[in-house]
Amino acid sequence: MAWNWQMPDWPNFRWDRARLEAAEKQFLVGGGVFVGTVRHLGKDERDQLTVEAMSTEAVTTSEIEGEILDRASVQSSLRKQLGIATDERRVRPAERGIAEMMVDLYRSFGEPLSEEMLFRWHRMVMSANRNLRDVGRYRAGALPMQVVSGSIAESRVHFEALPSLHVSSEMKRFISWFK
Repeated sequence: MAWNWQMPDWPNFRWDRARLEAAEKQFLVGGGVFVGTVRHLGKDERDQLTVEAMSTEAVTTSEIEGEILDRASVQSSLRKQLGIATDERRVRPAERGIAEMMVDLYRSFGEPLSEEMLFRWHRMVMSANRNLRDVGRYRAGALPMQVVSGSIAESRVHFEALPSLHVSSEMKRFISWFK
């Protein structure tokens, strides 16, 4: 099986617009309703809604990576990062890091994607994890990065990333495509 980065048209992603139109329409209608609703809220309610939306994204995204975060701590950290009154609870570094990244994303969403931005977010998210060599930069190890499940005897490789030697040049291509 060829991985996405092994395809001849990588990273020029294409999609079938017709298959996405219904979902896009539903998203746009829902987004319009959301924006209309938010305009009628007071500042405190808008702030709370922002914290709720950001914490949901932070917690669910982290779950995908196997990191289980305390939602209340993420929300407390988000409020602190946004300058909103907080409960001054003790927040673990993992919750603080993801909250810092979410607020940075919230404040910089209109900026073009860049390596510096990705590295900054990676340093924030991984601030609690001191056992990684490659934080805030592209990986440099000789072994391939793989997503694997199962026991060692019966492991299944779900994905294998391109060799480290090619990550920088391929990320430059992807960022160029993304812009």
